[in-house]
Amino acid sequence: MQLRIARTLRWGVGIACALAAVGGCIYLVQHGAEPMKDYSHFSYGALPEGFENYTTLRGILRGVSGFTAYGWIQLGVLALLLTPVLRVLLSLVDFLRQRDWLYAAITAAVLAVIILNSVAP
Repeated sequence: MQLRIARTLRWGVGIACALAAVGGCIYLVQHGAEPMKDYSHFSYGALPEGFENYTTLRGILRGVSGFTAYGWIQLGVLALLLTPVLRVLLSLVDFLRQRDWLYAAITAAVLAVIILNSVAP
């Protein structure tokens, strides 16, 4: 099971990097010839136009289906965030199969905290 968890982490990070790289390539193709923006001054608190397109799951999936760079990059970030969650889930399954109830309960509590913090407003 430890090998399966290690492979899951490697594959998760690899897939996340590949998705983000696809988004980076799309961005370079679409915007590579544009002049560099002036990043010497930032306006904090100002949300960019269309920010909901890459901050919600629906917006990310719409961006991926529309083949936008932001959508693909954000999908890579989402895959990277879900990788350790999948690791905790696999650990829970392993502890349950081993009938190690104490560690299964602790892992289930950790998974519940992760899920509750992810869906809470």
